[in-house]
Amino acid sequence: MSAAQVKDADADERVLHASPLRKLLGRPELGSVVGAIAVFVFFAFFADSFLRASSLSTVLYAASTIGIMAVPVALLMIGGEFDLSAGVLVTSSALVSSMFSYQMTANVWVGVGVSLLVTLAIGAFNGFMLTRTKLPSFIITLGTFLMLTGMNLGFTKLIDGTVSTKTIADMGGFDSAREVFASTITVGGVGFKVTILWWLALVAVASWILLRTRAGNWIFAVGGNKDAARAVGVPVTKTKIGLYMGVGLGAWISGQHLLFSYDVVQSGEGVGNELIYIIAAVIGGCLITGGYGSAVGSAVGALIFGMTSKGIVFAEWNPDWFKFFLGAMLLLATLLNAWVRKRAEATK
Repeated sequence: MSAAQVKDADADERVLHASPLRKLLGRPELGSVVGAIAVFVFFAFFADSFLRASSLSTVLYAASTIGIMAVPVALLMIGGEFDLSAGVLVTSSALVSSMFSYQMTANVWVGVGVSLLVTLAIGAFNGFMLTRTKLPSFIITLGTFLMLTGMNLGFTKLIDGTVSTKTIADMGGFDSAREVFASTITVGGVGFKVTILWWLALVAVASWILLRTRAGNWIFAVGGNKDAARAVGVPVTKTKIGLYMGVGLGAWISGQHLLFSYDVVQSGEGVGNELIYIIAAVIGGCLITGGYGSAVGSAVGALIFGMTSKGIVFAEWNPDWFKFFLGAMLLLATLLNAWVRKRAEATK
């Protein structure tokens, strides 16, 4: 065997037996995990009530309401796109369920089913328009955002005469739907919202898709270089449409929780939440340019959001500073993630 062959064999051996440190530095969520630990220690020190079981339950609930949407948004960003209509789509999901059930005097579950079809269709519309027109996702989803914002308000006022929906609490199926989407599970005397289970389930399924399936390889491929991915046979169009439909699925779950938590829905809700979902994904290690990130990272990003939003309250600070802390965390997380990636590349 020549010296060059020996050298190549040694290189292959090193790749096959990567050190634990190299594997750790290669994880997209490493920076967000470090940040989450820092935020937890910070509020544990400055907020006396932060470590109470009831307080942690509140933090997890706040994180789950963001995390349910942050997971599919993260997958979409790994695929190289993002969705500005995700926030108002949550409200659209709730409005469709409520108004369809009320106007058709149908079992609430019928409205829930119709809402699922509508949100998936809107997600498919975004993906179809993106792949057919070749316009940036910013333009496509901004247009969808504006249309949904107007439709939410216009249809609600046209059908119900006000900016909010009518109560459906006395209709058939409401109690069972509330159990599925908005119930509270008591563990050790502490109540935990069922959204936490929805959130963890989505993280598990998304992680499995990304790391264990061919579709996961397609997502990373189209996010890294869609032209190269198409050249090797990756179904780019189907992948992107599927990712947008995933956002629709998350919006449906979040919308049903919104409806069955409060019974009525305000048509103007949801505006601006799309940025929070994107921030959670970016804090979790996703790149705006695509091709890099993880579902677990988005969950950690949502957890950081939950700890910060509730930690400020527990510390009895002025909540007006929340956006400042959120912006600072976004910048710090982005810088830390960039540093981790450079370190990972340097160890290769």
